[in-house]
Amino acid sequence: MHQDLARLAEEYWEYSLEQSPTEALLMGDHRYDDRMEHASREAEDVHIARLREFASAADAVDPDALDEDERVTRDTLVHLAGAEADHEEGRLVEFAVNHAVGIQAMMPVVIPQLPIVEPEHADDLVDKYRGIGRLFGEITERVREGVARGRTPVDEHVDKTVAFIDAYLASAVADDPYLNVRVPAVFDADAEAAWKDRLAGVIESDIRPAYAAFRDVLRDEVRPAARGADRPGLLHVEGGPEAYAAAIRRYVTLEMDPEDVHHIGLEQVERLEEEYRTLGSSVLGTSDVGDIFAALRDDPDLHFTEGPPIVEASERALAKAKAVMGDWFGRLPQSDCVVSETPTGPIAFYQRPAEDGSRPGTFYVNTASPEDWGTFQIESMAYHEGIPGHHLQIAISQELEGVPAFRRYASISAYAEGWGLYSERLAEEMGLYESDLDRIGMLWGDSMRACRLVVDTGMHAKGWTRQEAIDFMVEHSPMAVGQIANEVDRYITMAGQALSYMIGRLEIDRLRASAEEALGDRFDLPGFHDLVLGSGLVPLRTLGGMVDRWVEAAR
Repeated sequence: MHQDLARLAEEYWEYSLEQSPTEALLMGDHRYDDRMEHASREAEDVHIARLREFASAADAVDPDALDEDERVTRDTLVHLAGAEADHEEGRLVEFAVNHAVGIQAMMPVVIPQLPIVEPEHADDLVDKYRGIGRLFGEITERVREGVARGRTPVDEHVDKTVAFIDAYLASAVADDPYLNVRVPAVFDADAEAAWKDRLAGVIESDIRPAYAAFRDVLRDEVRPAARGADRPGLLHVEGGPEAYAAAIRRYVTLEMDPEDVHHIGLEQVERLEEEYRTLGSSVLGTSDVGDIFAALRDDPDLHFTEGPPIVEASERALAKAKAVMGDWFGRLPQSDCVVSETPTGPIAFYQRPAEDGSRPGTFYVNTASPEDWGTFQIESMAYHEGIPGHHLQIAISQELEGVPAFRRYASISAYAEGWGLYSERLAEEMGLYESDLDRIGMLWGDSMRACRLVVDTGMHAKGWTRQEAIDFMVEHSPMAVGQIANEVDRYITMAGQALSYMIGRLEIDRLRASAEEALGDRFDLPGFHDLVLGSGLVPLRTLGGMVDRWVEAAR
């Protein structure tokens, strides 16, 4: 590789790991086990400046002096560093308070996944827990800054976050999720008990007091100044429109106007209703979209009542996909993918395999509320999170050789989530869906992602209220009302991220259709899939150039 670019790519990756020690630990890099992320204004300023340096240095590399793969590295680095810097300039941490996806809720989900394998890892976790207390203190100061600048979260999010923290602080330390961690295999009962006592001590001296201080500031200082649910969007916050534009660039990786995204969402919603009418007639005996949505929401026969059947159905779907994936992909991951039950976190999510092979890729299903799972949702979710979705995308990327590490592990939402959503439709081509009811589950997922385009832009660029966003999704998707409210709250706090799913899917669809039209009988679908998955995570604009050059070479 071009010497300057290779050095820059390595420096950027090392910097990324040092800045995100928890993510590094999740990937099995134990060099920063005793550290925790930072959220202070000073740390943010330094981070932005460093990202600008990386983006500028990469942009200065002459693309004409690079080969094909080096151009991909250059373009991806320019995007990642530049888009993240732009996003950080929005200072969103000043009002990023959310009961469902805030740090107080997500940290207890992450902690049990940490690979605490050796005694020294266990020792380092004690120091890391002190860092959690420090991080909460920094975030507490940032939301105070937000109040001083008139940049505050939505009042309902504050209330629910306070209630969440109250419930956590009222729980017994013995039941604390921060104690529910992986234990080194070499520990005997006495060693484990002694270590857990040390963790409990830090939980009581650092973590819980930091939670309480955060709660107090939210309740006493932030809540009186909070925005109402009638003004949830970024356009109601100073600097918000610029922050939303930066969020779209970061998450979508294409230059798109919010108005264009909004109309794309409306078009997708309308198209999906035609598909519901067709499948609804054969499965539910009605072509009325409202009646179809009501049945999918409320019919108890279409929902689970226990956790084990959810896991079993997920395992069956994954087994079917494994059996035929070799017909649709030339490159397959060496790592296996398994299903695991969890009582915490999102309703479904994927964890990458360990690089050393000690842990397979895992498709987690949250069975805490089994009735939230429709029987029709399992297959499409398994194909999105597992195979041919995130497992193929992430495991193949991780196993690539000769590709800079930052590309193998990059976080590019439009590429990753676009592929996940593309995989739900690809599964239909692969003959994986068992029934038309399962195909309706595929539409269910599409509806959520199409509505996201409408309501995210509706709130952040057009001034919609929280209730208007909820009402739109109730009318145009079969999601349960409670799920819709949680989704809308997520979009309020994580502006722009939800756009990446459908925009990414549509762009992969477009690139595939363009290649099929150009190549005709010479189009090779497994070859196309290998191209898309064979370079690590890349911006959609970069992926488009890769496909164009692939087509030219195949003519």
